[in-house]
Formats: sequence, structure tokens, C-alpha cells
Amino acid sequence: MTANLQQELNHIVEKKNQGTQLDSLFRGYKLCARTEGKSENTITITTTSISAFRRFLNSKGYSIDVVDISAREIREFILHLQQIITFEHHPITRPQNKGLSGHSINCYLRAIRAFWSWLVVEEFIITNPFTKVKFPKPPKKVIATFSTKQITSILKTINTSTPAGFRDYTMILMLLDTGLRASELVGLTFDNVNLEDGMVKVFGKGSKERFVPIGAKVQKILWKYLQRYRPQPANPLCTALFLNAGGDPLTTDRLRAKVEKYARKSAIEGVRCSPHTFRHTFAISYLRNGGDVFSLQRILGHSSLEITP
Repeated sequence: MTANLQQELNHIVEKKNQGTQLDSLFRGYKLCARTEGKSENTITITTTSISAFRRFLNSKGYSIDVVDISAREIREFILHLQQIITFEHHPITRPQNKGLSGHSINCYLRAIRAFWSWLVVEEFIITNPFTKVKFPKPPKKVIATFSTKQITSILKTINTSTPAGFRDYTMILMLLDTGLRASELVGLTFDNVNLEDGMVKVFGKGSKERFVPIGAKVQKILWKYLQRYRPQPANPLCTALFLNAGGDPLTTDRLRAKVEKYARKSAIEGVRCSPHTFRHTFAISYLRNGGDVFSLQRILGHSSLEITP
């Protein structure tokens, strides 16, 4: 075989290998995911998970060609996840003296499995190695909810005489009254709210639309916020319901920071202080007050009863 022919064969093999390399295919996956309407949060989780899997494969000297990756590499990755330290390689947060939670490990694995399912659908691979792998069961934890006393304490710490304070008061009441996710609450616009009928239109995970009722008290508080306390938007075309002092839409991170701030001022203990805890508090309160689980499933936007409290 001549040197030129060998060089040409090597080029063909290299080109073929690049076609099924993890990095190359994942770029295609992200493009498809966006065109299919998957949320940026879902894409971010998948990106983080695939990056962790790729680092693991490289550290072991394994191939990152998806054709070569089997159930064996996946099982080794599960063991790796069970042994690493939380925030071990985080650029800002200091490592903690504990491992990843069972829920975090399952989150990694589900995201990677979804990517591998896409590979099968797109015919880059014939069979999915994840069908041979059984995921470790995450521990079932009872999520603590806010007590009536804690809720009262949090609300009392908010200075409702200021525009920012009244906005925060309104948002926390809405979380308690509707069970909305943080992203759903900050994503509300004028067009989503019908105060007369006491309903808000919500776009949940996967851009699924649903209608959620709001109580009479929250209707009045929300009306007052819109009439007196909502800042002028920085962009005249902005229809976001909740704005910061500069007139820009409030973010989920800012909402979480606000909830944590008021919880600290209230000296709340024994419960995780986050917008999601208000969601769980709403769900438990709804059931205790005679609501049925099927209606609760629709209000929360859950696709399955398994994830409804």
C-alpha cells in the first residue's frame, strides 16, 4: 500500500470517527432540543451531565465515540458519581464533606439516557446501552413544609410600604396561593392574568399550558401591586408582571435570593427556605383542606401522580 493511499484511508477513518464523537453529536442534540421546544433549563442539565460523563471517559482513557460506549462504561460512571465529593471541581463553591445525593445522581443519569435515546432515534447508534443498566433508587425524603407560624413570620419581615417590598409580598402570596414554580411565577405577563375570573395562564415544563386559580385575597393584592407599585418597564414593550427597580423582568435567581433573605430575617429553621418549599406547602395545604389529588395534579402541572405529594 502506497503512503498516499494509507494517508487517504486514515483520513476517511478519522472523518467517520468524528461523525459519532460525543462532542460533535451533542452540538446536534442541542440544536434539535431547541427546535423541539425543550426548555433552556433542560438543555443546561443535559449539557452539565454529558460534560461530566465526557470528563469521566477521558480520565479513564476510554473512547468518546458513542458507538464504543457500552453498559460497562455507564455502570463505572455510576460508581464514579457515588464516590465523588459535592462541588469537588466547582470553580467558585468550596468542596463539601459529603457525596452527591441519590437525587443528583439520578438527575445526571436521566439526562444522559435522554441523550442516548435521541442517538437511537436519529440512527447514530442501533441499540441503547442504557436499556441494560438499572439506576440506583434515590432515597425517598419527606420534604418539610412551612408552618402557619413560619409563613406569618416571613410575611411580617417584608416592608410592604416600598415598591420592592410590596412586589415581594405579592410574589410570596402567589407562591402560597397557586403552587407555581419559581420560573412560572417570574414568567407571568399581563396577558397571562385574568383578575376578574381569578385565573392565571401558566406555561410550565415543556411549554405546556395550564390555567391556575388565584384566591380573592391574592387578586386584590395583585391588583394593588399593578396599580401602585409596579415600576415602569425599561423596555416599553415588556409585559412581564414582576419587575426589578430598574424596570427589567425579575429572574428566578433573584426570587430565590429574596425568599432566602426573608427566611433568614425570620430565623426560620428546620425547613429549606426556597420558592419550591412554598409549592410543597401549597400542595399539602390543598389536600388537607379537602382538595383531591387529581385536581392538584392539574394545578401543579405534573404529568404523573407519582410526583404529586
